[in-house]
This record gives sequence, C-alpha cells and structure tokens, in this order.
Amino acid sequence: MDVTSIIGRLALAAGLGLLVGLQRERASQLAGLRTFSLITLFGFLGGLMSQPLGGWPVGLGLIAVAIILVAGNYFARQEAEADPGITTEVAALVMFAVGAYVAVGDPAVAVAIGATVAALLAFKGEIHGVAERLSERDVKAIMQFALLSLVILPALPDKAIGPYEVVSPRQVWWMVVLIVGVGLSGYVAHKFVSPNAGLAMNGLLGGAVSSTATSVSYARGVATGALLPAAAAAVVMIASAVAMVRVVVELAVVSPALLWATAPGIVILTLPLAAGSLFLLRQGQGPGQGRELANPSQLRGAVLFAALYAGVLVATAAVSDQLGAGALYWLAIVSGLTDVDAITLSTARLVSTGIVDEAHGWRIVVTASAANLVGKAAFVAILGNRRLLLHIAAPFGLSVCAAAAMVLWSV
Repeated sequence: MDVTSIIGRLALAAGLGLLVGLQRERASQLAGLRTFSLITLFGFLGGLMSQPLGGWPVGLGLIAVAIILVAGNYFARQEAEADPGITTEVAALVMFAVGAYVAVGDPAVAVAIGATVAALLAFKGEIHGVAERLSERDVKAIMQFALLSLVILPALPDKAIGPYEVVSPRQVWWMVVLIVGVGLSGYVAHKFVSPNAGLAMNGLLGGAVSSTATSVSYARGVATGALLPAAAAAVVMIASAVAMVRVVVELAVVSPALLWATAPGIVILTLPLAAGSLFLLRQGQGPGQGRELANPSQLRGAVLFAALYAGVLVATAAVSDQLGAGALYWLAIVSGLTDVDAITLSTARLVSTGIVDEAHGWRIVVTASAANLVGKAAFVAILGNRRLLLHIAAPFGLSVCAAAAMVLWSV
C-alpha cells in the first residue's frame, strides 16, 4: 500500500470517527468528537501494524480501549445524572474495529458500517418509539418470520422432487417467505396507524396482509352494524386493488418476463377498483374503523400455504401435461376463488422453467386474479348485506368482465 493510499484511508478513518463523535458530543459525557476520532485512528494504526506483524496489535488495542472505557465509565457514573446505558461504550468498540478495517479492507464497507452506527445513535428516540409500540404479539410475529426465513429456509434442500420434478423444498419455502414477508410488512405497519385511520390506509394495509381476510372482516362489520356499507366497500375495493399489486411484486421476484406480459391485464383489473374506491372516498363517508389483522407469520399458516403452493404446482404441471394448457384456466378459476398467491407463484415458477409458455402464463394469472374478485364478492354477499354488495358490484363486475374479454380476445 503506497503512501497516498494510506493517507486517504487515514482521512477516511478520521472522518468516520468525527461523524460518530459529532452525534455523541452532546449525548454522552464519556466520549465525543475528539475521543471517537482518536479511537478510530487507534484502530486504523492497529490495522496498519497487523499487516507486517499479524493480528495481535488489533487484539491488544481492542483490549486497551475496553479497559479505558471501563475506567472512564466508572468515574462518569459517580455523577448523579450519568446515563447508566452502555451505548457509547459499545459504539466506541465498534468504531475501533471500523478504524482497523479501513486500513486493510474495502473502504466502502467501512463507510457503510460507520454511517450505520451514526444513524443508530442519532435515531435513538425513533427506534425506541417503534419498539414501544410493538406488542408482545407483534414481536412474536417478527421472530416467527425470522424463523421461517433465516432458520428453516437455508436448511431445506434445493433439489426438485416428486411428480414432474417441479417441487423443490427450498423454492417452495422461498415462496412462503415472500408471501409472509409482504404480509408481515403490512401487519407491522398497521400497528402504527390509528384504529380510526382513514379508509384508504385501512384498505392499503389490509390488502398488504390479506385482501380476502380484509373483505371478510369488513363484511362482518357491516352485518353487525359496526360499519357503514359504503365505508366498508371502499376498504374492500382498495384492499382488492392492493392484492393486484401483490401479484405484481410476486411476478417481479419470480418471473420478471411474465410480469411484463401480465401487466396490461393487472392494470385492467385494478382501474375499476381504484375508480370505485376513489368515488366512495370523495363522497365523504367518514373514517373507517380499523379491524384487527391476523398475524401472517404463524408457522401453521406458513406450512398450509407451502402445502397449497406445492399442490398447485404439481397440479398445474399435471394438468398441462395430461389435458393441455387450455385446462389450466379451470384450475386457475378454482384455485383463484380463495387464494391468488399460490396459483400466481406456481404459474410464474413453471413459466420460468419452460413447462408453461408465457402466453398461457399471463392469461392464467389474470384469470385467477379475476376469479379471486368473484370469490371476495361471494364472501361479501354471504357475510355482509345487500347494500355492501351493491356498492362493490359495478367495479368488481367491470374488472372481471374486462379481464375475461382480454383473455378470450387474445386466445
């Protein structure tokens, strides 16, 4: 490493120390601008020395910094108003390591770590505010998602098994992680919205978790007299439109090529729903009462979706092989009535592997999405009342008819 490079990295280490020290200057009595800069530079010096001497200079330096922090913390805590936390001490140890890494590693990585440390320190109030607003149930949901994505997913074999060899345990579970992740994002966001938030927000978050569950919940609210039919209809239509966005996200992740082919059909399905909900919102129907959302990361639900997805995957491959691609539309209708995610993901997977061609693939997704609207309308009719059904009938009917015409015209 030449002198110019060393000087440049030295300046970077000093800058990162100053950045974190600037935040700690007023927040801590233990360390501020100068102290953090010196600690980072000390780490940088240890990193330089480690190149000819081995890793022991960094190890000894880290021990020395820890001893200094313990001594300084002891005297600082003698004051009555001293902060009993150890955030500053931990940040100092991290910045020592960052300084050492600047000397031997990728500067971009060091910058990313240093900036992250500064951001975590600066947004203390916001981070604690988020944690305080999450209930034990919410934390459990996040931990369950971590179990699904970080523990179970890597342990599954990535090898096709079963009939037609279209089911890979890891690929199946990856789809579970995708669906649960989208739902969990909406579920957590819902916790930061007032129970009496606007209709649009209730629909957006409900659709992110489950548009079918949202439709059922609001239909029951109308049946019990807790919600106005027009308000519930707006939420149902917004949630159904968001479900179309979920389809777009799923296709973008699994099969981007199929996404572009399907996009016109998704737009045709979404526009009447958006127009209908906008009309009701402009009528000034008042706030919508928030409904409790189910935890989307429950292990039982994840296993059930994995089984459903794998079953639809095999069924789609079997129907295509035995009966031809035309029979897949009936499968899409039956599957889409209650869940559009499984048929969408299975179709995208089979298109990406060449088992189903792209022309049939986009029609199957659009057909399933239209069938899902029919299924939600049926739930509304059974669980809600006539007025609620009348409010959604025109937008839902227009979406389904337009999608059906598009599919039939393209055959």
